[in-house]
Order: sequence, then C-alpha cells, then structure tokens
Amino acid sequence: MKYFNGFSLKGEESFFSEQLISSAYSVAGFSYGAQRAFEYVYKTTQRIDRLILISPAFFQNHKKSFIKTQLRYFKADEASYKKEFLKNVVYPSTVSLENFSSEGSYDELESLLSYVWEEDKIKELIERGVEIEVFMGDADKIVVFQKSFDFFEKLVTVYLFKDKGHLLK
Repeated sequence: MKYFNGFSLKGEESFFSEQLISSAYSVAGFSYGAQRAFEYVYKTTQRIDRLILISPAFFQNHKKSFIKTQLRYFKADEASYKKEFLKNVVYPSTVSLENFSSEGSYDELESLLSYVWEEDKIKELIERGVEIEVFMGDADKIVVFQKSFDFFEKLVTVYLFKDKGHLLK
C-alpha cells in the first residue's frame, strides 16, 4: 500500500491500522496526505482498487481571507503555528505526536489550504473502478466537519467516528 502523510507529520499511519488495508492496489492518505493520495490515484495509470482518505483536508468552504491569515501566522512564527496545529490534530485526545512530527513547509500549507476537491474527478475515479472510502470524526478541529461530510457522503462511502477528532482518536 502506498501512504501519504499529513502536513508536518511522518509515520502517523500507525494510528490508522484499523482503516488501512495492506494491498499493492491500495493508496491511502491522512489530511493533507489524503489530497496528495487522491491526486496520485487520479493521475496514475497503475491499477488502484481502493483509495482510503482519512480526515481529508477540506478548506474549500473557507473565505480567501482565512487562508491568507493562516499563511501569515505560519510565516510569522512557524514553530508556534505547527504546535497549535498539531494540538488541534489530536483533539479531543491527548495523544502525543512528538515522535511523528516532521518539517512542513509554507508551500505545503498553501497547497493544503487552497486545494479544491472536484466532484467530477471523484466520479471519474469511481468509473475507473476505484473504491473510495472516507473516514472522519465529528469533533474535528481542523476542518468544518459538516461541510466536509456533506461533500463526500453524496459521492462515496463515508465512515463517521462519533466524538472523535481529526486523528480519529
């Protein structure tokens, strides 16, 4: 299975053993990694049977001013921004991401925040035979859960984790 990490993270796939499937024909990603996994599957000519999107980063419902503000905060104090970001990733749990932290760049954050999920591309993957599953928590502090849920649930199978956050804990 090919896996794409979330923003400022590495090795966090160990948190998702129940959702991930060990198969050469599966691709998965968490948060920002879900965006990257989707684009990888969309562009590849290789056989992919299943795409697993865990807490996909979904910001297309936000105003441009929100994105600019996030980027400005990141640029002003990268360490504080990442600390607060990772705190929101684990909410409401108290899991430590200290051993899973990695560099996250301004360009990656900008890509994450400005990415637009397109229904037509999702439908095209489904027509190509790719089974798409989305896993999300309703206590997510990274994305507006309801907007994300409303978008994906009309297109693909969505598994909802009650009282769980972005990390599904």
